[in-house]
Amino acid sequence: MIITLSAAEGSPARQIHDQIGGLITTGRLGRGEHLPSVRQLASDLGVAPGTVAKAYRSLEADGLLVSRVGSGTRVSDQAAPVSSTVAQAARRLASAARSEGLSLEEAARVLRMTW
Repeated sequence: MIITLSAAEGSPARQIHDQIGGLITTGRLGRGEHLPSVRQLASDLGVAPGTVAKAYRSLEADGLLVSRVGSGTRVSDQAAPVSSTVAQAARRLASAARSEGLSLEEAARVLRMTW
């Protein structure tokens, strides 16, 4: 699992959340797959363990992860990837929105209005 953090992309916890969520949504992380421990991922990324724990808790609240004491953190069995067509369209929307200077919230609003 490759996660990269950028000072220009928001809080580290949000970046971790969004990147892991993206890996699950696109099927790059499958149901039941183990994630690194909070301490391991924090060490790998050079952030505080609380930052990774916050991202993991948020992903649990989204229904994408399940954490159990003693067995670690896994991708939820209820986490379903989207089709490659939808994932590609989302990437195109994200790219276009970024090039136009839209925020994530503005791009999501456009998608909601189009829905």
